[in-house]
Amino acid sequence: MGLLWNKKPNIYLGGNFSPVTEEITAENLPVVGELPRELNGRYVRNGPNPITPPNNRTYHWFIGDGMVHGIRLKDGRAEWYRNRYVGSKQVSKHRGIADITGPNWNNSPHGPNTNVAGFAGTIWATVEAGGCPVELNYELETLGRNDFFGTLPGAFSAHPKYDPKTQELHAMVYAWAEWRDHIQYVVVGADGKVRSTLDIPLPGMSMVHDMSLTDRFAVVYDQPVTVSLKRAVAHLFPFCWDPDYGNRVGLLPRDGAPEDIIWIDVPLGYSYHPMNAFDDANGNVVIDLCVYERMFDQDKNGPFGDSLARLERWTLNPTTATVSIQIVDERPNEFPRHRDSMSTRAYRFGYTVSPSRDLATGWPTIKHNLDTGERWGFDHGPGRAAGEAVFVEKEDASAEDDGWLLTFVHDLKAESTEFVVMDAVDFDRGYVAKVALPQRVPFGFHGNWIGD
Repeated sequence: MGLLWNKKPNIYLGGNFSPVTEEITAENLPVVGELPRELNGRYVRNGPNPITPPNNRTYHWFIGDGMVHGIRLKDGRAEWYRNRYVGSKQVSKHRGIADITGPNWNNSPHGPNTNVAGFAGTIWATVEAGGCPVELNYELETLGRNDFFGTLPGAFSAHPKYDPKTQELHAMVYAWAEWRDHIQYVVVGADGKVRSTLDIPLPGMSMVHDMSLTDRFAVVYDQPVTVSLKRAVAHLFPFCWDPDYGNRVGLLPRDGAPEDIIWIDVPLGYSYHPMNAFDDANGNVVIDLCVYERMFDQDKNGPFGDSLARLERWTLNPTTATVSIQIVDERPNEFPRHRDSMSTRAYRFGYTVSPSRDLATGWPTIKHNLDTGERWGFDHGPGRAAGEAVFVEKEDASAEDDGWLLTFVHDLKAESTEFVVMDAVDFDRGYVAKVALPQRVPFGFHGNWIGD
């Protein structure tokens, strides 16, 4: 089960990266343990699943057609599992049907393959780099593109940040093929309509995968992974490592203008995913994030071949425009999550996956106490790899970590997948419940709990 990175065949098309071929529906799934009866809703996760056989040499994991996998829970039962392609021009063309409805501002053939979440009474599948969100119904079927009910002027992001105080979404968005010199800060109101946009000039087209948000600032990541025109002209994944570009973080006052951004240089590296951010009592901005040494340097097909990310805490001083960096965990950490109600606030607990290049060792779920440095690992067993853990607070929660962690666990030897529920307070409890799914779920990206 060990992997040969940067070797043929393309590792992102083999093993549990390989796509599944069927959309299925299975009902009344058997449960081992006891599903918390308060969990009434759906756990959904998006990821790449090419609908046509891709080119082994050039395929990049980030460009596969989107497929959402979901499980519906109700009153302690696992009522159904479904997997459905997210609609797009490319999926429709393959199926010989008309394109899905809704505006396609940049005429993209691709559909969202990165995230899926509920917001403003709607289920949105999202992707970065320009694509319009796609709306799904309760059963995960595509309804059509939805540009926030006609209010989104262009691109959107797979990683908007939710402000629990204002109930708004904040996003830094880019569109490398259409915009070469700027990104856009987009704020979506609680009604699901865009409230404001702001163009932010950049010296080049960097891969702005995510952002951070505090009460005072929207945080811009301008990092050394940029568009290569040579690769774009050759119809290859256009982004690659560009250390000459430098690395910096911008603190944009939430109601400010581009000239108000405080730019702070940080060490070379790349981060896809911050965990959370907040303003501390001294006026600093504190961000916990997973940081790679390099990205798309030798491995041009996916994120794991050059380095694995460690968890760091960055304390950014807006007055001196300086950063201090604390290493929280040297071991590999990715897919960070926290309790959503603690977003933009000082918090204690975060949750990650610890990936390994040798999948036989397993990918445990890690719980971090960011105040004390304590860590707890949930070992899923050899050859069992956990996905991103979604935190759902308990109905009677009395502490920040009093909740459930939901994820898919991939058994690589058995070529199978389980949906599991863990108690975030007590990892020693083992699985609270697990549900064997009727087919393997490939490795993917991000998902969420959508309560009824």
